[in-house]
Amino acid sequence: MRNLATDEAVIAAATSGDEYAFARLAQRHRRELHVHSYRMLGNFEDAEDVVQETLVRAWRARAGFVGTGFRAWLYKIATNACLDTIRRKQRRVPRLESFAEVPWLQPYPDHLLDQAAPADAEPDATVVARETIELAFLAAIQLLPAQQRAILILREVLDWSAKEVAELLETTVAGVNSALQRARATLRTRLPERDEHRPVSGPTDVERSLLDRYVDAHQRGDMNAFADLVRDDIRITMPPQPLCYDGVASLAPLMEAAFGGSHGDWLLVPTSANRQLAAANYLRAPGDDTYRAFKIDVVRFAGDRIAEVTTFDKTLFDVFGLPPTMGGPR
Repeated sequence: MRNLATDEAVIAAATSGDEYAFARLAQRHRRELHVHSYRMLGNFEDAEDVVQETLVRAWRARAGFVGTGFRAWLYKIATNACLDTIRRKQRRVPRLESFAEVPWLQPYPDHLLDQAAPADAEPDATVVARETIELAFLAAIQLLPAQQRAILILREVLDWSAKEVAELLETTVAGVNSALQRARATLRTRLPERDEHRPVSGPTDVERSLLDRYVDAHQRGDMNAFADLVRDDIRITMPPQPLCYDGVASLAPLMEAAFGGSHGDWLLVPTSANRQLAAANYLRAPGDDTYRAFKIDVVRFAGDRIAEVTTFDKTLFDVFGLPPTMGGPR
């Protein structure tokens, strides 16, 4: 158990100007603040900027901190920094036909989500729930006005009371409850139906097997094997590119480019993002001796088939702990 007296002493030192104590507290909450900001924004890099801004704002405002709720105080600052970012960058979509409408969407590595539990959480709270971090949820909440988005996350994900959220956002409990109802109504019409038998804590054996076959099909350049894995209404999008392929019939040009051999050879490394299975793709161009980072595919399953693939560029390979190049047999 944590020593509350010691915590209070560290908070007192930090808010009195002790840089070491402040850094110690900031590090304790940094990852969970990053995940919170990522949920608000849907973008890993923007979330990193917001966390940095949050800590700067907190340091400058430290003399005004009152009480022992240092974590809640940081969340207030981070939430307001997110709201500022959403408004400044106009990060809201008017409609959502596919992830192609959310060009700023980025994946979040699972190994970092595993570090995101609150500092005072019980051991079984270390797993960030699937339904609040999957790409479908992140894209859907981009439809919400900034304050509705904040209210939904604080109430439904972080389990804050309506009173606590009202105080953070400087509004009323009635306003919070009304905004939450509107946000819920929007999400009900946008999120995929939930499979009640699907575990919330991790992928199933069927899903892992499908990913293994997906990797194998790509590396062998086998279009038929790929077609056997996917639903007829498979969807593929490629944020930030405004491209959306709907249905197996639409994939012919894409599959020919990927599997035809003219671009070179593929090497895929299984990984995971947003509590979904994924594959990091390396491409070895003709005449090259090295596989080079190319893209990350995040996969959504429905039953025993692949329902959706969201392809991201190589920007976050280092964040995933993936090397920029790999060797392999010719």
